[in-house]
Amino acid sequence: MIKVLSNSWALLLGMMMLQLGNGIQGTLLGVRGEIEGFSTFSMSLVMSGYFVGFLFGSKMAPELIHRVGHVRVFAALGSLISAVLILYPALTDPYAWALGRILIGFCFSGVYVTAESWLNNSSSNETRGQALSLYMIMQMVGIVSAQGVMVMADASGYVLFVIASVCVSVAFAPILLSVSPTPAYDTTKPMSLREILRISPLGCVGMLLLGGAFSAQFGMAAVYGAEAGLSIGQLSTFVATFYIGALIVQYPLGYLSDRMDRRVLIMGAALTAGAGALLAMIFGDNFTMLLIGAFLIGGTTNPLYSLLIAYTNDFLEADDMAAAAGGMVFINGLGAVAGPVVTAWVMGAIGASGFFLFIAVLMFVMAAYAAYRMTQRAAPSVEETDSFTWVVPSASPMAVAFAQEYDIETAEAEAEADADDQEA
Repeated sequence: MIKVLSNSWALLLGMMMLQLGNGIQGTLLGVRGEIEGFSTFSMSLVMSGYFVGFLFGSKMAPELIHRVGHVRVFAALGSLISAVLILYPALTDPYAWALGRILIGFCFSGVYVTAESWLNNSSSNETRGQALSLYMIMQMVGIVSAQGVMVMADASGYVLFVIASVCVSVAFAPILLSVSPTPAYDTTKPMSLREILRISPLGCVGMLLLGGAFSAQFGMAAVYGAEAGLSIGQLSTFVATFYIGALIVQYPLGYLSDRMDRRVLIMGAALTAGAGALLAMIFGDNFTMLLIGAFLIGGTTNPLYSLLIAYTNDFLEADDMAAAAGGMVFINGLGAVAGPVVTAWVMGAIGASGFFLFIAVLMFVMAAYAAYRMTQRAAPSVEETDSFTWVVPSASPMAVAFAQEYDIETAEAEAEADADDQEA
């Protein structure tokens, strides 16, 4: 762990600062949109814009890196993010905000690909798992910390937008001044979506549903809080609880994932998320119950991303895992683009509690489909399954491929150890 920190501290610190700015942006826009009188549907377009940009960025960022290099891409995209954050309060129009969110989503996708290339390049086979875990933890810490910043200034003014912009600008200084050498970036020909669906129907359907649930959580939680009449302090605590749940529950679910039928765990996690959403929907007037619901949703939806990837890997050869990674991220992105818009439609029909109803329906459908798939084929034995590696739903294809690489190396090392034991 000390070795990982010494090699990658600047990158990890920079990514935490980036997520601090990103986390402020997401919550602040939800609150400011309510102040400006934007409709729920307008805000859903704004929030969906991030995922539209992220989806395109995942496809185009590698080409940009090949053409002009990591450092130029990193610096240019970072500058654009900082500029858009400053422009938000000057252009208080939902369509302008939606375009800004598309641009920011595109830029963050490229930034993630670049940063994760550097992280992978600076990690050895022995430290890759620790580096990835620390990277994900620092992202979560940044988003959670952002909710604390929300209470420092008036959401109707400029200060919070300026703070978010400064956090992003400052984040690039330690990274660009310390990271070297420039890593190689090799693209992998993606596996077709039809082939991935044939190999793992549950993985594909689960990813699509999870994309909708996560984007609702990431994009519309602040909109819900503003419509429900939460104070800024309550709203910030509410949003932070999703990610605190993810940090705490990730590890026990990961432990169980390597020791049981993953379909049972996927079904159980989805049922828990659905139950948490119903709990918050029914007892949302009680703030404590609202936080419990948010903890259960965040604590299970975030690990489900890694669980679905690990389950899909169980049916892939090691050489195909990286090829499938891009397709899985794309499927998740399709669900994420639609999530905020459908959430807004449900909220418009039944009120703010529609936020939780949408998540509950998606999670119960996932649980039902996991139960159905258990009747269609036998599960691989625990000994044959690949290891579970934590990846957050907002990760780029590079991070997923990074995790796949670590899983392959871990499996190969375990196979070699078993062979040595048998020879002995």
